[in-house]
Amino acid sequence: MSSDFEGFEQDFAVLTAEITSKIARVPRLPPDEKKQMVANVEKQLEEAKELLEQMDLEVREIPPQSRGMYSNRMRSYKQEMGKLETDFKRSRIAYSDEVRNELLGDVGNSSESQRAHLLDNTERLERSSRRLEAGYQIAVETEQIGQEMLENLSHDREKIQRARERLRETDANLGKSSRVLTGMLRRVIQNRVLVVVLAVILVITILMAITFSIRGH
Repeated sequence: MSSDFEGFEQDFAVLTAEITSKIARVPRLPPDEKKQMVANVEKQLEEAKELLEQMDLEVREIPPQSRGMYSNRMRSYKQEMGKLETDFKRSRIAYSDEVRNELLGDVGNSSESQRAHLLDNTERLERSSRRLEAGYQIAVETEQIGQEMLENLSHDREKIQRARERLRETDANLGKSSRVLTGMLRRVIQNRVLVVVLAVILVITILMAITFSIRGH
């Protein structure tokens, strides 16, 4: 189950990297190539959305106690998807402005250069923001894993302590049982010795009585 999710994650990472690269190239391409690139990006965005849906379905199959980490990752991926769509819209606006200027015969080289420069700066800022968010997400996931490990260790320690207490109680009960059995065995031996002594005395008494009876006759 987690291996399927990780596979979708890898596909999503590769696909979004390609989309980011193509979005950055759109404003600087010739008109014919721009049109083809825009159509290609639209198709890849749909594929990325489908991957997100598959990943979301996989997360729902994960047991609730292990779902938190994957849910946080899904939120990060959805935010990244939203930023990609925003970047694409901005790129298409720049593309539309350039096409309109070309149709109107307005060269606008300086304006286009400034727009491309602004787009480059925006992309750099957004890439840096995504890296920071990814680092923060990793830190949050690491903290959650650490908390889960501490909780598991605490539960294990409680189990070990309870097991030790049960062993102590068992040892105490065995000691008591041993003393009781020893006392019972001692009494049994004493009773047997007493029975043997009484039997010997009885036999001697009977023999003496028979002897005296024979002598009297």
